[in-house]
Amino acid sequence: MAVEIIGWVGFAILIAAWIPQTVETVKKGETQLHIAFIIMYFTSSVILTAYSIIVGDTVFIALNALLSLGSGINLFFKLFPRKKND
Repeated sequence: MAVEIIGWVGFAILIAAWIPQTVETVKKGETQLHIAFIIMYFTSSVILTAYSIIVGDTVFIALNALLSLGSGINLFFKLFPRKKND
Protein backbone atom coordinates (compact mmCIF):
# COMPACT_ATOMS: atom_id res chain seq x y z
CA MET A 1 0.00 0.00 0.00
CA ALA A 2 2.86 2.42 0.80
CA VAL A 3 4.28 1.90 -2.69
CA GLU A 4 0.91 2.79 -4.21
CA ILE A 5 0.97 6.11 -2.32
CA ILE A 6 4.15 6.98 -4.23
CA GLY A 7 2.25 6.34 -7.44
CA TRP A 8 -0.66 8.58 -6.37
CA VAL A 9 1.76 11.37 -5.44
CA GLY A 10 3.36 11.16 -8.88
CA PHE A 11 -0.15 11.11 -10.38
CA ALA A 12 -1.09 14.30 -8.55
CA ILE A 13 2.07 16.14 -9.59
CA LEU A 14 1.75 15.17 -13.25
CA ILE A 15 -1.94 16.06 -13.44
CA ALA A 16 -1.25 19.37 -11.65
CA ALA A 17 1.35 20.15 -14.33
CA TRP A 18 -1.21 19.65 -17.12
CA ILE A 19 -4.08 21.59 -15.55
CA PRO A 20 -2.73 25.12 -16.23
CA GLN A 21 -2.01 24.26 -19.88
CA THR A 22 -5.46 22.81 -20.43
CA VAL A 23 -7.20 25.70 -18.67
CA GLU A 24 -5.23 28.19 -20.78
CA THR A 25 -6.15 26.29 -23.94
CA VAL A 26 -9.85 26.32 -23.09
CA LYS A 27 -9.80 30.04 -22.16
CA LYS A 28 -7.95 31.07 -25.33
CA GLY A 29 -9.72 28.59 -27.56
CA GLU A 30 -6.38 27.60 -29.10
CA THR A 31 -3.01 26.20 -28.15
CA GLN A 32 0.55 26.95 -29.15
CA LEU A 33 1.70 23.38 -28.51
CA HIS A 34 3.19 21.69 -31.57
CA ILE A 35 0.68 19.44 -33.37
CA ALA A 36 3.09 16.48 -33.56
CA PHE A 37 3.63 16.64 -29.79
CA ILE A 38 -0.10 16.72 -29.10
CA ILE A 39 -0.88 13.83 -31.45
CA MET A 40 1.92 11.66 -30.04
CA TYR A 41 1.01 12.49 -26.44
CA PHE A 42 -2.70 11.83 -26.99
CA THR A 43 -2.05 8.56 -28.84
CA SER A 44 0.43 7.28 -26.28
CA SER A 45 -1.89 8.20 -23.39
CA VAL A 46 -4.79 6.31 -24.94
CA ILE A 47 -2.59 3.25 -25.57
CA LEU A 48 -1.20 3.40 -22.04
CA THR A 49 -4.74 3.71 -20.65
CA ALA A 50 -5.70 0.51 -22.47
CA TYR A 51 -2.56 -1.22 -21.21
CA SER A 52 -3.22 -0.07 -17.63
CA ILE A 53 -6.76 -1.45 -17.83
CA ILE A 54 -5.46 -4.78 -19.10
CA VAL A 55 -2.91 -5.11 -16.27
CA GLY A 56 -5.31 -3.64 -13.70
CA ASP A 57 -3.11 -0.80 -12.41
CA THR A 58 -5.48 1.73 -10.83
CA VAL A 59 -2.94 4.56 -10.55
CA PHE A 60 -2.00 4.35 -14.20
CA ILE A 61 -5.59 3.86 -15.38
CA ALA A 62 -6.54 7.14 -13.68
CA LEU A 63 -3.37 8.94 -14.73
CA ASN A 64 -3.43 7.98 -18.38
CA ALA A 65 -7.19 8.49 -18.69
CA LEU A 66 -6.87 12.05 -17.38
CA LEU A 67 -3.81 12.73 -19.53
CA SER A 68 -5.75 11.44 -22.55
CA LEU A 69 -8.56 13.84 -21.71
CA GLY A 70 -6.21 16.80 -21.26
CA SER A 71 -4.23 16.13 -24.41
CA GLY A 72 -7.49 15.43 -26.25
CA ILE A 73 -8.74 18.89 -25.29
CA ASN A 74 -5.49 20.42 -26.54
CA LEU A 75 -5.73 18.42 -29.76
CA PHE A 76 -9.31 19.56 -30.32
CA PHE A 77 -8.41 23.24 -29.96
CA LYS A 78 -5.31 22.79 -32.13
CA LEU A 79 -7.44 21.32 -34.92
CA PHE A 80 -10.48 23.56 -34.35
CA PRO A 81 -9.31 26.85 -32.82
CA ARG A 82 -12.05 29.16 -31.59
CA LYS A 83 -12.59 32.09 -33.92
CA LYS A 84 -11.64 35.38 -32.39
CA ASN A 85 -14.22 38.16 -32.26
CA ASP A 86 -12.28 41.23 -33.37
